[in-house]
Amino acid sequence: MASGFQTLTGFRDFDPRDCQLRNYLFETWRRVATRYGFVEYETPMLEPTELYLKKSGGELSSQLFRFQDQGDRDVTLRPEVTASLARLAATKQRDYPKPLKWFEIGQCFRYEKPQKGRTREFYQFNTDILGDDSPAADAELIALSIDTMRELGFTKEDFKVRLSDRSFLISRLQDFTSGTNFHSLWKHPEKVIEVLSIIDRFGKVPAEKSAEDLSKFGISLQQVNILFTESMNLVGTGRLGEIIENLNARGLGDYVEVDLSIVRGLAYYTGVVFEIFDTKKSLRAVAGGGRYDTLISTLTEGKTDLPAMGFAMGDVVIGLFVQEVASASRKFEVWKMNNASCDIYLVIDDEEKRPEALALVQELREAGLRIDYALTKTKYDKQLKAAAHTLAPFALVVGRDFPQLTLRNLNARAQEDIHPNTDTVAYLKKRLSEPQGPLLA
Repeated sequence: MASGFQTLTGFRDFDPRDCQLRNYLFETWRRVATRYGFVEYETPMLEPTELYLKKSGGELSSQLFRFQDQGDRDVTLRPEVTASLARLAATKQRDYPKPLKWFEIGQCFRYEKPQKGRTREFYQFNTDILGDDSPAADAELIALSIDTMRELGFTKEDFKVRLSDRSFLISRLQDFTSGTNFHSLWKHPEKVIEVLSIIDRFGKVPAEKSAEDLSKFGISLQQVNILFTESMNLVGTGRLGEIIENLNARGLGDYVEVDLSIVRGLAYYTGVVFEIFDTKKSLRAVAGGGRYDTLISTLTEGKTDLPAMGFAMGDVVIGLFVQEVASASRKFEVWKMNNASCDIYLVIDDEEKRPEALALVQELREAGLRIDYALTKTKYDKQLKAAAHTLAPFALVVGRDFPQLTLRNLNARAQEDIHPNTDTVAYLKKRLSEPQGPLLA
């Protein structure tokens, strides 16, 4: 009988299948991050609201889960991880050699309209390099983002990294508007952020809307498009060119394209930014990142100054993408088979042998094997169905001929007898190491 209670809109329960996908993502994220030499850290989900108001900008400040706690403090459930990292790094950076290569998988909250790919609660994978302002650091994080996608089973036909540089774009806009009556715009940082936010929405809103928004600043959509075209000739001579050269040397150049309309919404980004998009454009940006060289200085009021570059991927969008793309979905299915909830499902075919079966269950569990079985008398076929549901590779049958056992390979649909004088634990461990083994010979 249903309880009548539901989760709050935009928040999620994780049933066992949902947890499988979440754990798969977490395992993959950790594997790739550590392969690149990153170490894990963790920050609290609850932070002083001031941390996010200092340098967030854009729409983030309107999406905070913000409240007064019992100590009358203004606090917020973190909407993203970077600000917390900046706070932590500012206090701990002297204890570690530079650059810092840190990653976190943390739960975040944003009060925004729930829709496909967006929930109010999500997990975010963050990797950051602090203390290195070189294009090589930018390329390292972009390479990590590409390898994360490839590790999840995606190919260059499935996604593309779109790369830009906010500082380059601002410089080009300044040159492009030199001598005009709106050149003074660039003396007002808050207005620059507004213009960049409009550009960031290119392709996400109708062109007519972008043109209308730009016109308020005396800039036409046609002018911005001309600027993009002319600027592409200069890309190879600057920082973006160095990054692309670095990625080409790794054999990853085909995954990247320059797109100066990529700006990223948060105000703290200062230079190179990038986003990952699915090539079929069925989802919003899958992931993204950028350089935020002034954030730590801003948060510490100039006491600590560390250049930084970060990349983040949320579990909601990438989870949808994994299930929608055949190659990634197959890889996830293989992972589920290799990470079944139990190694062997013990089937009791003769209820009189239940005491012996329970003793065997205990022996196998104490030997480190993951064993499940029917707690009460259950028909043989139902036990096999339950075994298949666990994704266990084997069912071990205890019947009237015990201590002789029968081992059923649930993947190969074959079986073999295990004789009474066999070391059952050793034999089962060997078969689990090669579950298809001789049964397919």
